[in-house]
Amino acid sequence: MNDPRPIGIFDSGVGGTSIWKEIHQLLPSEKTIYLADSKNAPYGIKTQEEIISLSIKNTEKLLAMDCKLIVVACNTATTNAIKVLRSSYKLPFIGIEPAIKPAALKSSNKAIGILATRGTLTSELFSQTAEIYTKDIQVIEVEGNGLVELIESGKKESEQAKRLLEHLLEPMLKAKIDFLVLGCSHYPYLIPLLKEILPEDVQIIDSGEAVARQTKAILSQNGLLNTEYRNPENPEFFTNIEPEVLSEIIEAEKHNYKVSKLNF
Repeated sequence: MNDPRPIGIFDSGVGGTSIWKEIHQLLPSEKTIYLADSKNAPYGIKTQEEIISLSIKNTEKLLAMDCKLIVVACNTATTNAIKVLRSSYKLPFIGIEPAIKPAALKSSNKAIGILATRGTLTSELFSQTAEIYTKDIQVIEVEGNGLVELIESGKKESEQAKRLLEHLLEPMLKAKIDFLVLGCSHYPYLIPLLKEILPEDVQIIDSGEAVARQTKAILSQNGLLNTEYRNPENPEFFTNIEPEVLSEIIEAEKHNYKVSKLNF
């Protein structure tokens, strides 16, 4: 059965495009619609009630665009709101949460770092996952305060971003971590700076590839794949602020992607 309807993806801003890229690469025949709620970024400092409300708003907008599946490309929204979304809507939802399990299982030093937002680190889902897999592991949790704002303002490669990262990573370096888990979909855009700061033997883990594989699996299980292997319409990107940063981060001009400002 062929289903040409689009996959919907939303995040608190431009960060979830790191997830979108993995999905687009694995599923090139699928049309995608990306929603960047940059006006309300970052979600990580908001209450759970606020995060749920914003996630419902984004879901309703994607449903109005006839999406067949929604990827919550935001760690904070996943850990705080995905249970509500799944119980409220009939279509499948794919979430994203920090890759604690592979880091904990592979760590030789028995010390891992987790860089995430407060909203993720204090969530029930994060606590449950950490409790299962990190009983014999030293876990250094650090709130990435200020990082999302820098990325959203187009300063992901700035000296300011590097200095902030050096400060945030200091306790992890002291603990001699051998894995750094990125617990926010914005943070993969900081990997070039992270590699400058971290020792070469520290492995950086994000969830993008795993989310893409899960998206493909759920589409297949539910008979929702676009099985007509042809180039779909160009992906569409929407943001509720001026689109310059979003356009730059996905290289819209280079790829002829459509980026529009939308009130939502």
